[in-house]
Amino acid sequence: MLLKGRTAIITGAAKARGLGLATAQLFAEHGAKVAVLDLDAETAREAAKSLKGRGHIGIKCDVSKQRDCEKAVERALKRFGHIDVLVNNAGVNSPARFMEIDKKEYDRVFDINLRGAFQMCQSVVPHMRERKSGSIVNVASVAGQRGGGVFGGSHYSASKAGVIGFSKALARELAPENVRVNAICPSFFDTDIMGDLRTDKLIDGIVSGIPMGRDGRPEEFAGCALFLASDLSSYVTGTELDVNGGSHIH
Repeated sequence: MLLKGRTAIITGAAKARGLGLATAQLFAEHGAKVAVLDLDAETAREAAKSLKGRGHIGIKCDVSKQRDCEKAVERALKRFGHIDVLVNNAGVNSPARFMEIDKKEYDRVFDINLRGAFQMCQSVVPHMRERKSGSIVNVASVAGQRGGGVFGGSHYSASKAGVIGFSKALARELAPENVRVNAICPSFFDTDIMGDLRTDKLIDGIVSGIPMGRDGRPEEFAGCALFLASDLSSYVTGTELDVNGGSHIH
């Protein structure tokens, strides 16, 4: 088991058809104790109970609020004693066109996608620095690499590009203390992030631009997160790992 004896915090990890829960499930299967963070406390607790093994915990957390992030890390430390892995998966999409984006929508997307990752890192990094060990995985997007073209608008693309830049800068700063930071850049995955906007026509249009001819499966994302969280990637930091079926080859 690649994460035996390790502990992990995964944000936005309670949705039944989400990348976060798939990651939590795989981490648990590989021996990790997992703190499942989500906006709804009951949903987070139920997701934690569904994981393989014992000792997991569900925690209510709005990553856009700094105190929520701090309290979540405090609770995880109280339960586990240490934190080895942080996966910043919580995020929102928004397909609004440029001139339709108002301040409220702009702030909502950036507060969750970028500020949320920043604040969770600020909450957990002192502990990882003290132990001189840790792996942080930030979930970005192919939209942040190529300027959209999948589903989100310009503000979404900008927030995810920010996650990539933030991850690289933090990796450079923390590398001397053996804390690794990497970003994963998924493209279109079979999840419920689109909600009611998901249509067969839209899906067909997106998939037509993917060389592998299909969308990704959550467990395929989870495998990449496992690689970055484990010692298999012990000399890997500051990277952006593409998980996109060939839709962005560079």
